[in-house]
Amino acid sequence: MSAVPTPRASTRRPLYGWLTAEALSLTGTRVSLIALPLFVLETTGSATRTGLVALAETLPLVLFKVLGGPVIDRVGARRVAIGCDLASTLVVASIPLLYDAGLLGFPLFLALVAVAGALRGPGDAAKQALVPALVASAGVPMERATGLASTVERTASMLGAGAAGLLVAGIGAARALYVDALSFALSALVLAWATRRMVATGSIDAAPARAPADAAPAREPAGAARYLAQLREGWDFLRRDRVLLGIAGMVALTNLLDIAYATVLMPVWSVDSGSGARALGLVFAVFSGASALGAVTAAAWASRLPRYTTYLTAFLVCGAPRFVVMALDAPLAAILAVSVAGGFAAGFINPVLGAVIFERIPEPLVGRVSSLTSAMSFALMPFGGLVGGLLIRADGLSFAMVVCGAAYLLVTMLPAVDPRWREMDRRPSPAAAPDPACL
Repeated sequence: MSAVPTPRASTRRPLYGWLTAEALSLTGTRVSLIALPLFVLETTGSATRTGLVALAETLPLVLFKVLGGPVIDRVGARRVAIGCDLASTLVVASIPLLYDAGLLGFPLFLALVAVAGALRGPGDAAKQALVPALVASAGVPMERATGLASTVERTASMLGAGAAGLLVAGIGAARALYVDALSFALSALVLAWATRRMVATGSIDAAPARAPADAAPAREPAGAARYLAQLREGWDFLRRDRVLLGIAGMVALTNLLDIAYATVLMPVWSVDSGSGARALGLVFAVFSGASALGAVTAAAWASRLPRYTTYLTAFLVCGAPRFVVMALDAPLAAILAVSVAGGFAAGFINPVLGAVIFERIPEPLVGRVSSLTSAMSFALMPFGGLVGGLLIRADGLSFAMVVCGAAYLLVTMLPAVDPRWREMDRRPSPAAAPDPACL
């Protein structure tokens, strides 16, 4: 006789399924994060073109994150997430297919990378917009859920980085992208299966409520005017929230520097030093593995820690030291040691940020405001690769590392003198917190 699922298991299945889908897609994305720049360096030998590819991917990603917010709120986050993952499967798989057929010129490659970025923008935003509904269904604290999500992200980064190093060395950078394509397909299938009961109950992707037949029709903007009004409503809320706006601005600057580091500075280091793809993958994997451990710790303890102090301390440890150790041309063992410390500290950042962001956004605006917040955080990422390439061209890799490290320290420590950031420590009233019996 089959066992009947307990209410707790059934209500938490969507959250666990979402985490699994995130693990799959993020692992593939991390593979492409290493494979794409190495593919460009292998085929062109140009750091500038490597930066241009990063621009081609991240600029559409940011733009469509912004534009996709009203669509997510109207169509449904689940539908958008699944649809974008399925489309991404086809686009990403076409890159190695065309390359093997000898049909992949650089302009076409840039176009495909841009389409992939355009799909990831609303796809990632839609997955994040599912979080409040999944947390409510599972009955766990927001920091527990965001901590688990960060653990999944960091673990996927570790596995993806390690796999990328082996795949690129074994089958080549282009063919490694097949893993990314497969991960999108599996993510869509898992997410569709795990959340199907929430659709049936109307918890997510519910059809818009219809007015009674005898009710007077409401005068609302139609078509493009309605879309723009919804987009503006999300922006008006975001610009009035000093904490959300401050978070988005600071993270935008750190993301710029992180992209320069990950897509240009570190790949160039791996080539110039002779360390190769395996060492590059090892550095990223160690940092991500330590981050996963930090995120697990945050999932258990972040709800008891002061958010403001935790956030500043984590950035102090995980930011500038990574660049400094590379600028000093330290041995690989020292680089890995810094990666362990920085990675563990970094694991606390996203759980804290995610809890602050979702607690401050009203439910009807989750899609729009979370998309805008995410888009602002990503806004400077398209230029990270170009900045990295230009700094290397100006005075070499060590100079680029020093400049980026100093900028990282300045940006991340500015909140220490800005009192508005202390509002991060405000939490919902105990009455709104989940029942401890559900934990």
